[in-house]
Amino acid sequence: MTKTKLKNLKTGAHVERVFRGDEVIKEANLTKTKVSYLYQDKENFFFMDNKTFQQFSLPASCIGFSKNFLKEGQEVEILSFLEKPISVNLPIKIDLKVMETEPGLKGGRETPGTKKAVLETGFALQVPLFIKEGDIIKVDTREGKYVERKK
Repeated sequence: MTKTKLKNLKTGAHVERVFRGDEVIKEANLTKTKVSYLYQDKENFFFMDNKTFQQFSLPASCIGFSKNFLKEGQEVEILSFLEKPISVNLPIKIDLKVMETEPGLKGGRETPGTKKAVLETGFALQVPLFIKEGDIIKVDTREGKYVERKK
């Protein structure tokens, strides 16, 4: 017996289900497409297919946490089910510019400190004290955490 948590790709609903060991499960037919992120309005994000140049939109609920790392012109991967886009796949690590941060305080610290920084996408996160405005940093898109400063 295997206990699982499944997501309905059409409605987004989650359900728990137990499968027997001999039960066969049909795999979902998912496709991945490279697209460019264009812009967003109040509730939708707009993309363009890089092969067909067809434009389409996805609601913010479909984008999820990834919305914090999208910048105009960026190439991303769209996951589709039955030719309907269902989610956006970003690279695990992405380079973003620090637009706003406080100056770092030097002094007698035994442990390295952090401060708040706002990125070019508007997302705010904690960064080490040596990061300054204009720096390019690498961010983990899964957790929204600082990884390293780009040289």
